[in-house]
Amino acid sequence: MYCFYGWQQAQVFDKDGFTPCDMYDQLSKLWCAETCAPRMRERWSEDNRTLGQCSITAFLVQDLFGGKVYGVPLGDGNYHCFNDVDGCVFDLTSEQFGNQKLDYEHVVEQSRDTHFAKEEKHLRYQILRERLMKLRSDIAKD
Repeated sequence: MYCFYGWQQAQVFDKDGFTPCDMYDQLSKLWCAETCAPRMRERWSEDNRTLGQCSITAFLVQDLFGGKVYGVPLGDGNYHCFNDVDGCVFDLTSEQFGNQKLDYEHVVEQSRDTHFAKEEKHLRYQILRERLMKLRSDIAKD
């Protein structure tokens, strides 16, 4: 059983036949302090792997599944990013909020260019993407 938002309806497939649940399983092996947003890094832990991983994860999901990336306004000027793929809404990093319910209705579409204008964020995205592609290559070899 999964705990990320939308997992029950996450029945879309990427070009390799993976579902969002498959991607969650793969990324769970890769999310780390190095890929966590710097402002949250000191709070990152193995028990809260999704902390600070939202935008890089959402744009990586968009690369593989298509769709759009949206952001839930957090009140501090930041957005929590999630995905909408052909009406299938899911948020692979929602667990970082524990029992807090996010409002996935009043959201703003997010721009890759805006997010990746921050060099550190683009670097974290590249690290996560490279590691995911290697993991998927290893899976294909088995």
